[in-house]
Amino acid sequence: MCGRFSFVMEDALILERFGLRVRTAIYKARYNCAPAQNLAVISSEVPCELSFFRWGLIPSWAKDAAVGNKLINARGETLAEKPSFRSAFRNRRCLVPATGFFEWKRDAGKTPYHIRMKSGDPFCFAGLWDKWIASDGEIVHSFTIVTTTPNELMAQIHDRMPVIIHREDEQRWITPNPDPSMVELLKPFPSALMEAYPVSKLVNSPKNDGPEIIVRAEDPLSLFM
Repeated sequence: MCGRFSFVMEDALILERFGLRVRTAIYKARYNCAPAQNLAVISSEVPCELSFFRWGLIPSWAKDAAVGNKLINARGETLAEKPSFRSAFRNRRCLVPATGFFEWKRDAGKTPYHIRMKSGDPFCFAGLWDKWIASDGEIVHSFTIVTTTPNELMAQIHDRMPVIIHREDEQRWITPNPDPSMVELLKPFPSALMEAYPVSKLVNSPKNDGPEIIVRAEDPLSLFM
């Protein structure tokens, strides 16, 4: 799964990398993005700027927004089948920009790891979005991150990983039309391009959201470099 990630970029670099306008009154660097927060996405609805959607998909037909708490991730293998995701998979895909993400190794202490590109470059998760209207008329845009089986690197930490879209496929992913071939993109990202290292358990609390979150912690394991 993917339950935390970072998106730390200056406005000018976002424009350079993604070609997007940035509403500086809303955007800020986030080291510890967590579910239920409003976070940056690039949606098929407004592909020319960063939008800010709630993490945790609330299907348009949901009776209660609380369902979003259970839908922060969507398994890539069953997107076309699950009622919560199949319509969004056909018509409402998004990119979730990131500079790294976190996963917890299932050892005695549940050690958190920060995973990123070896190059340090930003990247995008495959996401789905939806629009939900509350009983009082409030409109809530929300998203989920698609996951897949782990690559060789991630298999040493967890049994799932987020789908990372190759840069050359990003525009294809957010083109708003049904395309069954999109399943070709839902595969593990090459582990040779990624690295992982242990970090402090400060990341366990979403209240902690500073650069200390991604600082390497001392750990005898060296398998992930």
